[in-house]
Amino acid sequence: MKPVNTSKRLYSLDALRGFDMFWIIGAERIFHTYSEIKPTSFWVGLSNQFIHPTWHGFSFYDLIFPLFLFLAGVATPYSIGKQMEMGRDKMDLLIRIIKRGLILVLLGVVYNNGLELKPIDEIRFGSVLGRIGLAYMFANIIYLFFNQKKQVFWFFGILISYWLLFLFFSAPGYLSGDLSMEGNIVSYLDRIIMPGKLYLGIHDPEGLFSTIPAISTALLGIYTGSLLINTNPLKKKDSIIKMLLISFSFILIAQLWNFIFPINKNLWTSSFVLHCGGLSLLLMSIFYYIIDVLNYKKWAFFFKIIGMNSILIYMSIVFINWNFTTNSLFKWLLDIVGEPFNSVVYVFCLLFVQWIFLFFLYKKKIFLRV
Repeated sequence: MKPVNTSKRLYSLDALRGFDMFWIIGAERIFHTYSEIKPTSFWVGLSNQFIHPTWHGFSFYDLIFPLFLFLAGVATPYSIGKQMEMGRDKMDLLIRIIKRGLILVLLGVVYNNGLELKPIDEIRFGSVLGRIGLAYMFANIIYLFFNQKKQVFWFFGILISYWLLFLFFSAPGYLSGDLSMEGNIVSYLDRIIMPGKLYLGIHDPEGLFSTIPAISTALLGIYTGSLLINTNPLKKKDSIIKMLLISFSFILIAQLWNFIFPINKNLWTSSFVLHCGGLSLLLMSIFYYIIDVLNYKKWAFFFKIIGMNSILIYMSIVFINWNFTTNSLFKWLLDIVGEPFNSVVYVFCLLFVQWIFLFFLYKKKIFLRV
């Protein structure tokens, strides 16, 4: 961890990343616990939006992961792009990109398996951070060596090629185009190539081959970041309109593609990339307009604190017992509240403890930089 300069960061980017991480660190439990207390159709339906579909389909919770990867792409022109403008050698940047990608893969293995040494066949190598690391790495390499027109070609080329892979191939014994967990080609390739164990035995939602279309998710973020960083201060609204047009177009195309290539987070299908990409652009447009155009920033400070140390708070579960800390500090309050609402209050206490921890690091200008 080291101090970083926070003055030239895109405020809306940090705020949206924090909003995204807010649900990962435990906020979704508010709806789960309350729906158990009040199992009405409204609260149960809202709670179900924070549960991943078993296979095909989409819920709000499916957006959390691709949104984070999209935002990692948005940050690229503000980091790698700035250094390219300053004349830094591309090979030095390439080494930095690869190093960061591999560190994230390693952190993902630690997150999944802890620090305990295990036989290779008991280790799960697929991970959220691993996918972010690999997709970030390849998307940034494309950004480093190809102009924007060719980056767009890469974006669509990956998605179409991935679709054709499913269309013409399958696991042995299954018909071409099979999209079941057992019969699809991507899960089969992961089974025969990936070391260690897969999350679901025959399939891993963060498998190696389904990481390929995630590169396009990061590339869309890079395109968005390039658009924003090159926006004339007097024409910010024009950029927002462009983002919204792309957003709605992608969502529409995704819904149409869904009929023949279903939206599926487990396989990170091309329709899933476009659907989540459209929603990510929509959220980025809203946050950018409110925060960086209208200059309403105070409300977003809560999320900014989380967003500026997102990797640290994600990894903290491996090293910090947040439940123990929360119970130690707020058991008295939970006893006062009593059953059944103490379970809901507990989630708020947990989030408060984590946020105060991040706020302390923010005040000290300490951030985990990979």
